[in-house]
Amino acid sequence: MSRRAPAGQRHILIANPSADVYGSDLQMLDSITALMEAGYRVTVSVPTDGPLVPQIRARGAVVVFTAVPPVQRAALSPRGLVRLAGGSAAAVSRSRSLIRRLRVDLVYVNTVILPTWIVAARLSGVPVVCHVHEAETADRMLLLKGLLAPVRLTTGLIANSQAALDWLVSVYPSLGGRTTRVFNGVSAPPTAARLTEHTTGPLRLIAISRLSPRKALDVALEALALLRADGRDVTLHVVGTAYPGYEWFEHQLRERAALPDLAGSVVFEGYVAPVWSVLEDSDVAIAPSLGESFGNAVVEAQLAGRPVIAAVNAGHQQTVQDGETGLLVPPGDAAALAAAVSRLIDDPELARALAERGLASAEEKFTISRYRREIAAAIGALLKA
Repeated sequence: MSRRAPAGQRHILIANPSADVYGSDLQMLDSITALMEAGYRVTVSVPTDGPLVPQIRARGAVVVFTAVPPVQRAALSPRGLVRLAGGSAAAVSRSRSLIRRLRVDLVYVNTVILPTWIVAARLSGVPVVCHVHEAETADRMLLLKGLLAPVRLTTGLIANSQAALDWLVSVYPSLGGRTTRVFNGVSAPPTAARLTEHTTGPLRLIAISRLSPRKALDVALEALALLRADGRDVTLHVVGTAYPGYEWFEHQLRERAALPDLAGSVVFEGYVAPVWSVLEDSDVAIAPSLGESFGNAVVEAQLAGRPVIAAVNAGHQQTVQDGETGLLVPPGDAAALAAAVSRLIDDPELARALAERGLASAEEKFTISRYRREIAAAIGALLKA
């Protein structure tokens, strides 16, 4: 049974939407370390068991399982939001019960898609901070206002990028005054990055991504088809799994990859962690996502010394300077993506220069130590408010 933390030690409850290990989940792990190093006791709530759980425990935090489903993109419709509101009462009740039992001092909600935790914390009289990893500018304003309405109840907000902060303010301008921007921190590989130049065999593209329509891996497959039709010896390695509810999209990708023009040229690696081994085996990293608030996969590729081609969106523009630390292409444009890959094939000196400058930029701006320091400071400020 959980007990109150020792006198003087504050207790933080982190609510995470799943037990998978992707970008926002990795940031949460480093938030745990930051908070524990600052002297807090940390408990993490996830809905089910999964690969994230042992990593949470390895950081020294306690894990509890609470069935609080996240808001999926399919719910972002007037009818979906009504159904969500109708089914949230039980989730709020479970969350409030846990908050009272653990006697927490602050609830840290690791995404805007867990609004019931925000409501439960406020009903319990406990300060609540939401760490925003999203920047969904493609959705209609009415739906975004519905999604972010509970966020207005928070004591404070942390935005993982300027894109996320700008998104919040575009929907509810008043949120700007309570939001702290903390850029993601990305772990470096265990050994120094080894810059390579492609010489023989197929050029290996890599895309590290959740399998969902927003990540636009269908665009990557069409770009690969164009390259191969042009006589380019190129393969694509897809690293990631489908988000629950989007298994149909993975099925579509696999069906497309099995057609004659792509057969044998696409490898679905599944979930791989850490990613350094697959990055080391690759030549060029691509990130075709239609929207990102930051994009950890891009920075990981840069830290691995790989040239990056990314779709233009608010998040990627913070990690890639076109022609300097990578190449940017229009989102959803398979021909432009294929042309950028061909450019690097034909100009290996450019590929190496992009890799070198991308590595230097990532090492300068997105360190874990800086992230942990800023997270601890942001939480400390909220608890003193």
